[in-house]
Amino acid sequence: MPYVMVQIPQPAAPASTPAPRHSVPTSADVARLAGVSRATVSYVLNDTGAVRISEATRRRVRAAAEELGYVPHAAARSLRAGHSRVVLMPTPAIPMGPLYNGFVNELQWALGRLDYTVVQHAGRGPRGEETARAWAELRPVAVLVPGSMIGPEGVAVLRRSGARAVVTLGPEPVDGAHALLMDHRGVGHHAGAHLHSRGRRRIGVVMPEEPGLDVFSRPRLEGVRRALRGTGATVTELPLGYDEESAARLAARWRALGLDGVFAYNDEYAMLLMRALQDAGLRIPEDTAVVGADDLMLGRLLRPRLSTVHIDLPAGRDLAALVDRAVREPGGEPERHAVLGAAVVHRESS
Repeated sequence: MPYVMVQIPQPAAPASTPAPRHSVPTSADVARLAGVSRATVSYVLNDTGAVRISEATRRRVRAAAEELGYVPHAAARSLRAGHSRVVLMPTPAIPMGPLYNGFVNELQWALGRLDYTVVQHAGRGPRGEETARAWAELRPVAVLVPGSMIGPEGVAVLRRSGARAVVTLGPEPVDGAHALLMDHRGVGHHAGAHLHSRGRRRIGVVMPEEPGLDVFSRPRLEGVRRALRGTGATVTELPLGYDEESAARLAARWRALGLDGVFAYNDEYAMLLMRALQDAGLRIPEDTAVVGADDLMLGRLLRPRLSTVHIDLPAGRDLAALVDRAVREPGGEPERHAVLGAAVVHRESS
């Protein structure tokens, strides 16, 4: 039987050969390259001060880790330590302004120096225990949260999930949590007393219309009322949206209101209102004295320069030290610290 030769086509070669996958470098690779033990690598890269290691060895280990592109595994380190190094900071649902943002940046830097990782949680939803459960899923070692966002039940949820420290910021403490007590009544009291000392007797207080800011504006209004109690001066609430149209509408009826002074909640609202009053033909401070709060740089650049209430927030390094103490000694009594010092900075607008 004759044979038939059949040509079987060969598969075409791939256009390019994929690059070989490189394995993830390990601490053992770093140890071999540096000529030290894995324990030494761990001590150096975790910056453990309990073991004495020469500076030359530390440099060699760091150089080997950099050459290999090695990064310590956070999850493995957490398993060894028995807890994570994550500090959770829920993001407030309201605009906090430059002063608070600067405080948060300093705090993140200070916690990083103590080998913590700060995670800002931007979740939105119901407050209280349900929100605390969402935070607990991330297994933070500590949580820094505005007191208005959590209650005792939420603190208990976080503690049961392994959080060693819950620190609240607000005017009132929360059971079971450390607290930085930030009473905004003092801010308003200083502003009201200053305006009265400058001869102002018909004083307006700006109340921002943006949702959530009443937790700050109401105590500041109360502080103004306390400062003027028994003096015969009057206090008028002034709802104001953070936009030029709202400011222009308020300025248009300013003469009818008969106000000779205003505490404008903070510097941003003060600058917005002051420009609208000037556009309406009112003189600052001759017709109306204006006082803000926060002592922002922009307020010093206005003409007239803006009088303000300078606010002393807690130093980021001090709060970081509180978190670290609570993590190291989780069974201690909650610490309570009164913060938020305030002082008037008198400039040309009042």
